[in-house]
Amino acid sequence: MGLFDLFKRGDAHAAARTLDALEQSLAVIEFDLQGKVLRANKNFLSVMEYELSEIVGKPHAIFVPEDIRKSPDYETFWSDLRAGSFKSAAFPRITKSGRQVWIEATYNPVRDRKGKVVKIVKFASDITKRQEMLASFEGKVNAINRSQAVIEFDLNGTILDANDNFLSVMGYQLSEIVGKHHRLFVDRDYAKSQEYVDFWRELAKGNFCSQQFKRFAKGGKEIWIEASYNPIFDANGVPYKVVKYAIDITDQITLLTDLKKMIDNNFGEIDRSLSDLDQRSSDAYSSCEKTSANVQTVAAGAEQLAASISEISRSMAEARATTDQVFEKSIAAGASTEKMNEVVAAMGSIIDVIQDIAGQINLLALNATIESARAGEAGKGFAVVANEVKSLANQVAKATEQITSEIEGVQSISVEVSDVLGAIRNEVEGVLNNVTTISSAVEEQSAVTQQVSSSMQSMATSVEQFSSSVNFIRDASSAVQSNVGRTREAALVLAR
Repeated sequence: MGLFDLFKRGDAHAAARTLDALEQSLAVIEFDLQGKVLRANKNFLSVMEYELSEIVGKPHAIFVPEDIRKSPDYETFWSDLRAGSFKSAAFPRITKSGRQVWIEATYNPVRDRKGKVVKIVKFASDITKRQEMLASFEGKVNAINRSQAVIEFDLNGTILDANDNFLSVMGYQLSEIVGKHHRLFVDRDYAKSQEYVDFWRELAKGNFCSQQFKRFAKGGKEIWIEASYNPIFDANGVPYKVVKYAIDITDQITLLTDLKKMIDNNFGEIDRSLSDLDQRSSDAYSSCEKTSANVQTVAAGAEQLAASISEISRSMAEARATTDQVFEKSIAAGASTEKMNEVVAAMGSIIDVIQDIAGQINLLALNATIESARAGEAGKGFAVVANEVKSLANQVAKATEQITSEIEGVQSISVEVSDVLGAIRNEVEGVLNNVTTISSAVEEQSAVTQQVSSSMQSMATSVEQFSSSVNFIRDASSAVQSNVGRTREAALVLAR
């Protein structure tokens, strides 16, 4: 029984309770037929942020956005109310602070006993949050419709509607597909499969599905889409249709398919290169091991050579010292020989004196012989003495001749000795110079050999490190081959 029926029956008390209930739950405001405010309850004042004194006598237009109140429809709206027409809708309104709110309202013409409209009563509810949520949902839906291909089906897969994006991708007019089944877009064998039946059965249960799908456009053109099939539920939570949101990814799939082919080709090249690298690394590692052994041998030989050269350097130093001594002694022997030559020369002078004396003795002996002959018998003894003297003089002459001969021999030998000693001194001096040069060279060679030995040791260490690096490269090559294999497997998903 309505409020009007209560008044007709004269049950004013019941009608008053009903109005009170409405006052408690709704925003209520009353206007005269010109749209001026007569009164408003607390709920209305709270929603619109006014005090009652601020709005009584003011026109309804103070609550209306400017674009609405200036439109012809606004005047028509009040004309209809004055004529007794009922208005019910969601309306945008402006609060005292200028904030826009939304109200779900009914404008109710109130008549007197004669049926004449005397005022307008509005009952309203604040639906701002709901309206903003609806606007958000509508905006999202519109955004999806602008950017994606959308098609709707009933739970059996029959097409209900599709937007322009979907029609453009699939090459159909809407009239060509509405009422047709979804199997129009799929492979014939797949459409006959149990998998396809199960697909729609799950959607009818309310389970959504999202993945990449291969579909066929008008004329059999192959299309790839990234799509989600979304069951839509009614107010009771029961699915009643399915909406599909899709994006055309045919170009991407084609690109990825080409990319996969290129990756396969590149991986083939990489496999061959890695195999070659592995072989070369193994060969290099073997060579490094041999080189390391050879370098170790050479390093050991270099150490022995360095020790030998050190010993030679020491011997050469001793030889140099000995040669210095020989040179000094040869100089001393030369000086002694010179003195001997001087003595021998002096002996020659003495021989000359002796020869003079021997000549004089011979002359005296001759004179004595002559005198003894003159003396006769008296001179016989003297003659004997003279003969003895003469004999002695002859012996002296002969001895002197022998001494002279010997001295001449000594002089000759002395000259030869002096010449030989000079030659020896020159040779020793040459040897000394050579020994000095060799000793310096050996010292330099010893230093170089030490450096060579040290360098060979460093080289041995470097070869060992290089060998280790080559071994690491070989292991890394094997690891890369393994990773390339796994990457190739992963690349299979690029072109499903």
